[in-house]
Amino acid sequence: MTVPSNDERSPVRRVAGSTAGRSAIAIVVFVAVLWLIEAVDSVAGNSLDQWGIHPRESGDAVRGIALAPLLHGGWEHLAANSLPALILGFVGLLAGAGRFLLATAIIWLFSGVGVWITGGANTVVIGLSGVLFGWMTYLAARGLFTRKPLDLIVGVVLMVLYGGMLWGVLPGQPGVSWQAHLWGAVGGVLAAVLLGRRARSESGPGNSHQVGAIAS
Repeated sequence: MTVPSNDERSPVRRVAGSTAGRSAIAIVVFVAVLWLIEAVDSVAGNSLDQWGIHPRESGDAVRGIALAPLLHGGWEHLAANSLPALILGFVGLLAGAGRFLLATAIIWLFSGVGVWITGGANTVVIGLSGVLFGWMTYLAARGLFTRKPLDLIVGVVLMVLYGGMLWGVLPGQPGVSWQAHLWGAVGGVLAAVLLGRRARSESGPGNSHQVGAIAS
């Protein structure tokens, strides 16, 4: 039996209040912040870029690992990262914001520390691409560990659309930190293993009474 909805909100407010709407708003705001940071950096003569990761230099290492993904080497660099960030970020948030944020923290740290250890000497590494590679591998691999059909389908679709980007984990293109790509991708797989197994255990038979309680 169905009954009329008492939701008197406007269609726009209903969409914004949905999981998809909140996910879209969150990732758009995040990307907008990146553009705002780049605008400030441009006005400051690109001086913020020095806040990136300086491999194996102990001074401000923590700051570099924390801030490097938020900084970009110009508008073209940022534009190249923006569309993948919007797509991958939306898909990740839509599938579960809490786990995706935790996965992002793992990827962010793993990529940053990996770059600090293995990055080229006398370089400064900036950009979101390491995190993007991590998001890609996390979303592509998590279905193997959650064993959920939808997660597996999403993983296959993303591999078809973006699988080619994984070649970026190999050395080759000058001025591009393949180390950030590599360690970000490894961090994404690690996050998929840790969080995927956790999700599977939480949805196991022993927790079925909790699901029933929520559904009722």
